[in-house]
Amino acid sequence: MRSTTRRRRHFALVGILAGAMLLTTVPSSAAGTGAGGPGLGDPYFPDDGNSGYDVADYDVRVAYDPDHPDHLTGDTTVTATATARLDRFHLDLEGFEVDSVTIDGTPARSFSRSGAHELLITPARRIAKGAKFAVRVRYSGKPVGKSWHRLPDGAANVTGEPHSATAWYPANDHPSDKATLRLTATVPEAWTVIGNGRPGRTTSSGHGQKTYRWYEDKPLATYVSTIAIDKFTVHTSKLADGTPVVNAYSPGTVIDPQAEALLPEIIDFLASKFGPYPFSSAGFIVVNGDPAAPRGGAALETQSRPTYIGGAVFDSSLVHEYTHQWFGNSVSFTDWRDGCLAECVAQYANQLWDEKSGADLDTGFYPGMIEQSRQDPDFWSVKLYDPGAGRELHSALYFKGSMMMHALRRTIGDAAFFGTLRQWQREHRYGNASWPQFEALAKKVSARPDLSAFFDAWVHGTTVPEDKYLYPGSLGALAPANSR
Repeated sequence: MRSTTRRRRHFALVGILAGAMLLTTVPSSAAGTGAGGPGLGDPYFPDDGNSGYDVADYDVRVAYDPDHPDHLTGDTTVTATATARLDRFHLDLEGFEVDSVTIDGTPARSFSRSGAHELLITPARRIAKGAKFAVRVRYSGKPVGKSWHRLPDGAANVTGEPHSATAWYPANDHPSDKATLRLTATVPEAWTVIGNGRPGRTTSSGHGQKTYRWYEDKPLATYVSTIAIDKFTVHTSKLADGTPVVNAYSPGTVIDPQAEALLPEIIDFLASKFGPYPFSSAGFIVVNGDPAAPRGGAALETQSRPTYIGGAVFDSSLVHEYTHQWFGNSVSFTDWRDGCLAECVAQYANQLWDEKSGADLDTGFYPGMIEQSRQDPDFWSVKLYDPGAGRELHSALYFKGSMMMHALRRTIGDAAFFGTLRQWQREHRYGNASWPQFEALAKKVSARPDLSAFFDAWVHGTTVPEDKYLYPGSLGALAPANSR
């Protein structure tokens, strides 16, 4: 995600993260009791997600009337495979009254709420390890949580990180458990629903309501799922290969034909660097922000269709959020320590886009960032991998991170640098991977096992890298005279 302003410089903070081995293995203590436990043990958010099962699909059905914004009705089926014997298990859901829970059509023996977001479910019959099962949860009430955004005139939008899904449907809320998503949403006829993935059939009830359907057929991390409900102006088109493009604008936002025309070029450019575009649809959603919020806005890489809140769409933010479709969405991180896998690359993509237009990154971007670092005594103080709990969105991932990517490129050369990015996508497409795996791949592709020292200085260090790592290759011309 990135904040948007009317400046085109790419040094501004862009927030919100976008991982290798699934963390759905049940802890040994839970395995002994037949209980899937709350929390997957993420180092930063230990209560996020749940152990004991692996989700394959979410079938989310909601009904919402903007004239009654304090009430949403939901009916979600979670299809999963047990990774342990389950006498009970958890789902994550904020707020709402849970009306009923069934497993494979049979009512649960019991269900109850625990903590801020846990729904504890005891099935009527034990679920065997390896068994596929479907949990249907019916719920209703007032949407709560920081990611449910009330927009002007009763409109609504769900975006947020690290949590957003639990504000509107029950989920295994951790990026390591990715799943496909089907959305069916019923609203009054004057309103429109936009979601992830490709649009399906829209039907009218004949009683003043319409039902919209959206299908994300590639696995997604729960925090990049979205729903937006407004009186949208919707523009549709196709990419050259026939991929549908859906762009939606809330009333009062700027309709931007230039951004729409630029999007296919940006996707083609990024595909030339990273590999084929990974999803079956594209586009963006532009929604009004909170009128009381500061000027400007924010953006989030909601899968296949980034969301822009309270601001216009600019080429830099399109490049950034669309880079996340590869880095963060198609290949997601393993846990929240891995944010550099998404943000360091996405921010550097802005520099690549500038370079395409003729910018010299060695003489423009890089020395500009060196000068910025001199003005900020804390510039180098945060690690890029494992920056610390509460700092997973730290500006270091954008400022220091984009510098690191350029220094890595100058250290190993263009062939190895872009070869690493493309191979990363091929090896982990639609899955999860970790930053240590990225380091290992860069060493392998570049045939440079000595890169450990580079990564120690840039990624794991908290001080200015030595000049040999700060000014590698063609950047050596920038080094102070006494260090050459």
